[in-house]
Amino acid sequence: MTVLGIIWFILIFVLIAGYFVLDGFDLGAGVLSPFVAKTDEEKALLRRSVGPVWDGNEVWLLTAGGALFAAFAPAYATTFSGFYLAIILVLMGLIVRAISLEYSASETKPGWKKAWNALFFVGSLLPALLF
Repeated sequence: MTVLGIIWFILIFVLIAGYFVLDGFDLGAGVLSPFVAKTDEEKALLRRSVGPVWDGNEVWLLTAGGALFAAFAPAYATTFSGFYLAIILVLMGLIVRAISLEYSASETKPGWKKAWNALFFVGSLLPALLF
C-alpha cells in the first residue's frame, strides 16, 4: 500500500470514528426517549439537547462515504452493493429522525406529537441496530 493509501485509510477511519462517537449520543437519546422522558416537557428537553448537534454529526458520515468513494472506489462499490438494503434502511432511519426532530417542535396537535415521538424512536433505533 502506498503512503497516500495509508493517509486515506487513516482519514476515513477518523471520519467514521468521529461519526460513531458523536452521533452515538443522538442515537442513544432517541432510543432511550420512550423510557427516560415521560412527560411532554421531558421529551422536548431531550429533543432540544439533540437538536443543535445531530445535523453536524451526519456530515461525518457523508464525508466518510465521499472519501471512501474518492480513495477506494472498488471497496465503496463492494460495500454499497453488498449492503444495499441495510444502507437504504439506515438512510431512511436518519431521514425519519431528522423529520421528526424538525416537526415535533412545531406540532401542536397531541396525536401528531405522539407520532413524531414514535418516529424519533424508530429513526434512532434502526441505524443503531444496523450499524
